[in-house]
Amino acid sequence: MSDTPFNPFSLAGKTVLVTGASSGIGRQIALHCAQAGADIVASGRNEARLASLIDELPPGAHRSLACDLGDSGQIEALAKQAGKLHGLVHCAGISLLAPLRMATNQHIDEQLAVNTVAPMRLTRQLLLANAIQSGGAIVFVSSISAHIGVAGVAAYSASKAALEAVARCLATEVARKKIRANCLAPGMVESPMLEAARQTVGGLEDTLARYPLGPGHPEDVACAAIFFLSDASRWITGTTLVLDGGYTATR
Repeated sequence: MSDTPFNPFSLAGKTVLVTGASSGIGRQIALHCAQAGADIVASGRNEARLASLIDELPPGAHRSLACDLGDSGQIEALAKQAGKLHGLVHCAGISLLAPLRMATNQHIDEQLAVNTVAPMRLTRQLLLANAIQSGGAIVFVSSISAHIGVAGVAAYSASKAALEAVARCLATEVARKKIRANCLAPGMVESPMLEAARQTVGGLEDTLARYPLGPGHPEDVACAAIFFLSDASRWITGTTLVLDGGYTATR
């Protein structure tokens, strides 16, 4: 009998690419995955913050690859440099506020490009290169905005709802290789994105007060990501896990 404790959530021996790893939820996912035993390929636009993240990770074969996901050429380069992967977490994203009647073409195009098209392109390039190993997992970070109506975030909500549709279709395409594709849909999480919303919109405290378990923290999303990346979820694919402290249950 092995002396090694049973741990289906271990990521030991796995290499995980995390986009948006230079700040917020993506950064915490990279940290938690490394603590769970994974070797991290951290991607983001800010090279200095990526370097700082790598310095904080526990010992491992970690590395950083700077990439602007708004640039298709850089996406292709990232896919080539990432190497063999057992996990992929699409965490990079942007959220811009505007009622639809006031939304410019740039407002709409930019959010769809970063939140939906970029993850699709990166995943396509990695699949073409057979970079994602059998038994691997792809995790898309969506939002509860894909499930509820919120004024001023039509383009953002559309981009996340589309991402969930992508994951469902992708799950059927890669199942023959035993690769899984799932989504995480967080509610309000204490992060730079939420702080920016507080500064620009205000009045969010009333909404946060309606979260039975309070607002989330990056660690909450990171632990859910570990579940979807680990063998503990090997029979789960094509689904979305809502993480909102009970908020949607009360609506």
